[in-house]
Amino acid sequence: MNKRQILLIVLLLVLIVAGGWLFSGFFRQVNPAGFLGAGGVADVNVPEGFAVGIFAEGLNGPRLIAFGPDGTLYVADRGAGRIVALPDLDGDGMADEVGAEYSGVFAEGLSAPHSLVFHEGSWYVGVPSGVVRLTDTDGDGKADESVTLIDNYPTGGHSTRTVLFLPDGRMVVSVGSSCNVCEETDPRRAGIVVYEDAAGTGESQFAVGLRNAVGLALHPITGELWATNNGRDLMGDDLPPETVYIVREGADYGWPRCQSGDIEDPDFGFAGSCEGIEQAVAKWQAHTAPLGLAFYTGTNFPEEYRGDLFIALHGSWNHSTGVGYSVIRVPLEGSIATGPVEDFAWGWLAGGAVSGRPVGLAVGPDGALYVSDDKGGIIYRIWWTGK
Repeated sequence: MNKRQILLIVLLLVLIVAGGWLFSGFFRQVNPAGFLGAGGVADVNVPEGFAVGIFAEGLNGPRLIAFGPDGTLYVADRGAGRIVALPDLDGDGMADEVGAEYSGVFAEGLSAPHSLVFHEGSWYVGVPSGVVRLTDTDGDGKADESVTLIDNYPTGGHSTRTVLFLPDGRMVVSVGSSCNVCEETDPRRAGIVVYEDAAGTGESQFAVGLRNAVGLALHPITGELWATNNGRDLMGDDLPPETVYIVREGADYGWPRCQSGDIEDPDFGFAGSCEGIEQAVAKWQAHTAPLGLAFYTGTNFPEEYRGDLFIALHGSWNHSTGVGYSVIRVPLEGSIATGPVEDFAWGWLAGGAVSGRPVGLAVGPDGALYVSDDKGGIIYRIWWTGK
């Protein structure tokens, strides 16, 4: 074997290793639950006057969470393919122990459920291929009716689907991109799809240019649709910034040609590619992977927190030292950010070790903020003590 052949073999091996690293990085990114190994209980830190407790544990990749009309917390337990109900009937800040007569499982046999929302007597669940409607018709705490409303979404790449209802009753679903950055062939990807009604009829595009809008929420006063968006990778540690947007019908948020509203993409951008692109309400550190978001509508937190936005940062592989793994606060005055984002809960990343990855947020009837962690399989509860 001559030197040229040896050099070619070495080059081939380098390309294989580099390609494998990039693929595994993207695989970890779009299949996030537990990729860093088993998690555990985190030493979560919060500002002075707040306290943190474990509301529930032993879950398998819990994603987005929501309170039902009965005050029970429901969880899309993705790793187990189920929706779990977690009541706290005695009000002690921890999910009740469940006996043999009630397993706590509202529905099972679902394909990687990620999101859920209660609407007109039923739960609507986002799964990779679409939306499933679950109804408890006999009131026994378990869904006895399951109807697949949508089952034709592409499932490769970013596969989480978040479903929500607009104030006018239309249903919206976020569908992430198939890639880090590319030109999509399916127009539904990297955007938000809207339906005329809860049955999933009359599909059209609500917004485009959102690479991966995992978190959706309605502003409690204006009714505006808000979304977190995961920015692209492989532009270095600090670009592009992560973002949260007010999503307006018919608007373009730029991906793949424009990142974060004002950065021309190095691969798909061109002079003027950011003209006319919608701007973010707030921006912060790149690669923190913002997922669930919740406006604080309770009364337990001090007055200065009320109406503010909280966002769960899942953390990302594409940063040299590791960032995210926390919950941030965006101070708001109405729909306007009044200051930079600030840490509200942190500690899932400590000393280079990751014990958990925040995903979903919900404000409970008690005014506490609930946080799901899909790596640790835990739901945390954060409340104000004033001490």
